[in-house]
Amino acid sequence: MNKNIYHGFFFLIALLISQKLLSQKKEQKKDFAVIGYFAGRTTMIDSFPVKKLTHLIFCFTHLKGNQMYISNARDSATIQKMVGFKKTKNPNLKIMISLGGWTGCYSCSNVFKTDSARKEFASSVKNLLNYFSADGFDLDWEYPVIAGPTGHPYSAQDKDDLTALLKTLRDSLGKQKELSFAAGGFTKFINESVDWKQVIKYVDRINLMTYDLITGNDTVTGHHTALYSNPLQKESTDNAVTMLRKLHVPANKLVVGAAFYARIWENVNATNNGLYQHGKFKAGVSFRNFDTYFSKDSGYVYHWDTLTQAPYFYNGNKKYFATFDDTSSIKLKTEYAIKHKLNGIMFWQLADDSFFANGLLDVIDNTKKKYK
Repeated sequence: MNKNIYHGFFFLIALLISQKLLSQKKEQKKDFAVIGYFAGRTTMIDSFPVKKLTHLIFCFTHLKGNQMYISNARDSATIQKMVGFKKTKNPNLKIMISLGGWTGCYSCSNVFKTDSARKEFASSVKNLLNYFSADGFDLDWEYPVIAGPTGHPYSAQDKDDLTALLKTLRDSLGKQKELSFAAGGFTKFINESVDWKQVIKYVDRINLMTYDLITGNDTVTGHHTALYSNPLQKESTDNAVTMLRKLHVPANKLVVGAAFYARIWENVNATNNGLYQHGKFKAGVSFRNFDTYFSKDSGYVYHWDTLTQAPYFYNGNKKYFATFDDTSSIKLKTEYAIKHKLNGIMFWQLADDSFFANGLLDVIDNTKKKYK
């Protein structure tokens, strides 16, 4: 072989390899999503560092007939204020509008059964997004196929209807608007509610609700937002991600969920410091109130579960047990999402965070920066 041709050949190979590595590097540097749901008062939202978010999701719109509906003037004002942040605080911020929530999707199963209703709904979504100059839509249907809130209709047909709905939304919104949905982070939902192979064709991301894994209906305590499983508790963030990766859901479409609040049980005996004991759900507490509610003189004692990488409190005097995310577990969850090359991390909800500074959003942001 001619020497010049030989050298030219290897130069070309080296160039192609370097271009591929550069492309991969650019892909790895794609912005890690930090997504906050917001369901607070319009005036509250100025109290949080939204510049540290990539996505801010308004919660919630509802169904009126077959159309997405803004319930009142206050909600409209909140959305307008959120969109305004793109000019005043964060030009890269994406504003999403969400439908549903825990008790906000009563008619979803019935409405989304027919093609005509799905098209009418998708058209209303497009119109509202355009009206507010919002960037995308998030569906929070709790739940297709399986039981959600007491009395909410559901059926086996929901699985196919969800796929058809997301396809219709994508066709209506085009590629310019983002599309996501909130998915239950527990085994039954993952196994039964969604045709994962099909829905990943239409959505930009799947927001895994890897919190409320122990719910207010449970009469045995546990970690409601554990990072890892243990022999006594299968449900965890890692369990949800592992199951979905085995179902060939791409890592770059998965967003793990964090809780900016605690769940408290009462009448819990002291065995194992209240963990995995019988009790009755009492209340939730926002993270911004932790220092007051769980103060040193409150009777609560802090514990850390090394297997699940999750914190909890037990109050022996009152027999109260609390499960939550804190600065330590949020840091670990953010690192988990980054190391597993997931799309990002989301949380419920921004209005539960500390005002102005020293909040859990700050922890996510600081952790994210360390990996840039």
